[in-house]
Amino acid sequence: MTTKLVGTQSVSDRPVDLEPSIRSSFVEAFRNHPAGVSIITATGDDGPAGITSSSVISISADPAVLAFSLQSLRGSASVIASARSFVVHLANSTNERLASTFATRGAVRFGDDMPWSFLPTGEPFLHGTGHALRAVPLTANKCDSAVIVTARVVDVIDPQQVLEPLVYHDRTYRNLSPHNISSKEGMSHD
Repeated sequence: MTTKLVGTQSVSDRPVDLEPSIRSSFVEAFRNHPAGVSIITATGDDGPAGITSSSVISISADPAVLAFSLQSLRGSASVIASARSFVVHLANSTNERLASTFATRGAVRFGDDMPWSFLPTGEPFLHGTGHALRAVPLTANKCDSAVIVTARVVDVIDPQQVLEPLVYHDRTYRNLSPHNISSKEGMSHD
């Protein structure tokens, strides 16, 4: 299965607000918005590839669908964009070094010191993360220089141990302490 780009109209093809402060204010707003950290891995012609992402979101539980964005189609991102399947590893509080490695251009991502193996289905699997979601791409929509990928989850690999999540906030990886996590009561999913 090959992922095809749809919705190819570029954001730059539409009228835009040219106010210079919009970009810096937008960047500032999202820099101060915490996001979960995931590491997405796939296998390409040259072997395993992976990236760190703070854009993974749940779209639907039935069927299980997720989405994420790729900021370019170079290097590891191009491998993921063209993969027949990939694994989205939800990072936990022990994965800061792992997330940093997969976020650093040119870093050795699948070295001998990295705890990983290939799944029977061929994707690289990182040991010691939170839940891992094996998925197949549904769509890839171009949005200016980014691509938004939706994917159906075909397998969920439970972690050996459930730990606190790793989040990204203000350009720093952070752990949530138990007293910072509110109870599920009071959360609305309307």
